[in-house]
Amino acid sequence: MRAASLPRTAARAAVAASAAVALAVGAAGSASAATSTRTVTDGATTFDLNLTAPSAAAATGQNVTVTGSGYNAAKGIYVSLCAVSGAPGASKPTPCLGGSDQSGTTGASHWINNTFGGTLANTSKFGTGGTFSVTIHVKADLGGGQICGETVECAIVTRADHFNSSNRKYDVHVPVNFN
Repeated sequence: MRAASLPRTAARAAVAASAAVALAVGAAGSASAATSTRTVTDGATTFDLNLTAPSAAAATGQNVTVTGSGYNAAKGIYVSLCAVSGAPGASKPTPCLGGSDQSGTTGASHWINNTFGGTLANTSKFGTGGTFSVTIHVKADLGGGQICGETVECAIVTRADHFNSSNRKYDVHVPVNFN
């Protein structure tokens, strides 16, 4: 009789352990995304910017999905992992992982622009209401001795594209930590 209850006890323990792991993974998945918001006025129009991205990533690198809404579709932006200093808009987020990645080889940045979006690698156009959903590759080492969490603070950011690079209005940061 004891031998019959031993497998049943082991099975219950396995089910309980599996449930605990599933719960932990589910909690980590929902807790790992963060949203940053910013309201800006550009001319007579007000834009409520929302940027959602993971708040943690693997130091060695991983692909992450970044979504946004409320952006001015007439103004191009880059989405990338960058070193940041201060609040969004205080100073240009730089350096950024992968630079401008015009060849599309690193996937570290994405350019969203309604004139040229979709014509080059890692580019797209805004959706209705200034929305976007892109995948970028992030890792802790930005190059040149810049290591996220060690030598610089990093965030997944949106910032004005090269047609308006001094404009800080569309800078939004989601701070990211690396495991």
